[in-house]
Amino acid sequence: MLINVESSKSVEEVKGKLEEVAKSKGFGVMSTHEVTNILENKGHPINYGCVIVEICQPKAASRVLSKNPYISTAMPCRVAIFEKDGKTVLSTVAPTKMLEMYDEPELSSIAQEIEALVKDIMEESAK
Repeated sequence: MLINVESSKSVEEVKGKLEEVAKSKGFGVMSTHEVTNILENKGHPINYGCVIVEICQPKAASRVLSKNPYISTAMPCRVAIFEKDGKTVLSTVAPTKMLEMYDEPELSSIAQEIEALVKDIMEESAK
């Protein structure tokens, strides 16, 4: 399941706001990938703005990785920000759905907590 939020702001505005809001809610910004620019520089352009911002909440990351190192394959949380049908869309895979791949039901409360926080970050960034 994807979590999607729409915004009337530009991709760049949303990206800046998302980085700011994530930090204010205890997340670190691990990396930002300027997908449109990268593809254009490689000779394979796309015709819309797209960036991916990777965010991570250190306390939750430590807890889940202490239980199962394979979960690192789904980390950090990636929020894609792209233009679609005249709007800017923020999209991410729901952490609760990602967790299902790892057969660790006792970590579901952490996934629910992170999912709620990431959704809040996305919604606040879209305003």
